[in-house]
Amino acid sequence: MQNLVAFMLFQELTPDQEAAAGAAATGTMIVVFALVVLMLAAMWKIFVKAGEPGWAAIVPIYNLYIILKIAGKPGWWLLLFLIPVVNFVVAIIVYIAFAQAFGKGVGFALGLLFLGVIFFPILAWGDSRYSGVPQTATA
Repeated sequence: MQNLVAFMLFQELTPDQEAAAGAAATGTMIVVFALVVLMLAAMWKIFVKAGEPGWAAIVPIYNLYIILKIAGKPGWWLLLFLIPVVNFVVAIIVYIAFAQAFGKGVGFALGLLFLGVIFFPILAWGDSRYSGVPQTATA
């Protein structure tokens, strides 16, 4: 078994294999770059819809603060994203409130969380409008 692993790790590639690996890596980088540009453009448009500055979408931690603001959550919740496991629960809560601020439901929020590359552009260029943070009835 060890010989097989050593053989796989240290075998020489033919020039054709090297070219194929290089082409695959280049293609992957182009796709990833296109997805990053798509997500930045979608976030920019969503922020503008919510009355926030679009440039905030490209600033790494500040954009999460703006998402919290749009969702109606306090800014200190940003610290909760640094705690393992808690961050996942907080992300679900934030994305549900974020989706509700645009008139969408829990299913759409889960789409934002798990399939963001699809759902953020739908939110950005779809017909949804920012309606603000939903007010809950208090007794």
